Amino acid sequence: MKAQPSIAYLIEPRFPGGTSSAIASELKVAAQLGRTSVHAVSSQMFKGQQIAPQIRNILQELGLELIWDAPTISADLVFIHNPSFLKFETTLSTRIIAKHLIVVAHENFLRPAKARAFDVAKCLNLIDNASLALRKSIAPISPYNRETICDWFNTNQTGGKWSVLADDWFNICDFVMHPPTNTPADRRGRLSRPGMEKFPTLAEMDLCFPAHAQSNVILGADLFMTENLKRTHWDMIPFRGVEVDQFFEMIDFVVYFNCATLRESFGRILAEGIAAGKVVISDPQTASVFQGAVIGTTPGDVDSIIKKFVANPDQYRDQVKKGQDVLKIFSPEKFQLMLKSISDQKIGH
Repeated sequence: MKAQPSIAYLIEPRFPGGTSSAIASELKVAAQLGRTSVHAVSSQMFKGQQIAPQIRNILQELGLELIWDAPTISADLVFIHNPSFLKFETTLSTRIIAKHLIVVAHENFLRPAKARAFDVAKCLNLIDNASLALRKSIAPISPYNRETICDWFNTNQTGGKWSVLADDWFNICDFVMHPPTNTPADRRGRLSRPGMEKFPTLAEMDLCFPAHAQSNVILGADLFMTENLKRTHWDMIPFRGVEVDQFFEMIDFVVYFNCATLRESFGRILAEGIAAGKVVISDPQTASVFQGAVIGTTPGDVDSIIKKFVANPDQYRDQVKKGQDVLKIFSPEKFQLMLKSISDQKIGH
């Protein structure tokens, strides 16, 4: 019988939102494939050791220990998630020894105007200098994320140290599927962490969440609340102010746009909205990841789209059901097959 591979994760476990949710879902699959350990880095990006609840819960479920700032990590496969956590560091003190080192690129390498999203070269060089591996790879998490990575590599010389994986390291969408409502109403909402880069302009927010809507729920509205923004028709709730399931019960449409200089690499909250039985609307690039499951448009056209679905409940249900079928391509089973294929690859021959 073939021995199980050793798998080590090196993560910044304090990331809020999608990164930690994706890691948590992935750990459940990886732990079935091989002997898995999870290592944390005390980066300068966050203060304290209050880890994200998604990470805390999955470690407890799997009976795994979170090992902080290990001097050395040695495993067949080492996965580093979201290398942007190194952007404030001058060194990576943990030494990494692996057959295959994979950096999972949760952040796009380039922004829409082709400006770099963060100092990619610095982060990758810190990892490269701290590691000894037969193979070093970058794992895109979506076609759009891959496009930004390849564009970055086309203009940055890395000396052939890094390759780009052929398959996307997608977010696992192992959600309970909820049926759509038979009576959709103009109840709109959006959820994100409260960083300014996560939000479009205030004028676009007003287009997406107008006074004539039946309700507008903004979960993650911390900045608006701090600034005492006057929008009496918005129900502003701080990030993690209510459970995600409760948030989805309050709305029928997820309306999600970022600022013009940012695009989601995957958009996990959009997948969660689809699974919750909602029609999801976003920009065309973000929507393209979901192959028709998310409606791609502009803030100016959101109103007419919602009016159409409210007037045609059958179309609303059809859109949700189509979206939930698409989510099957991001299943744990397909991710496990991809991971096993990587584990079985012969390296260095």
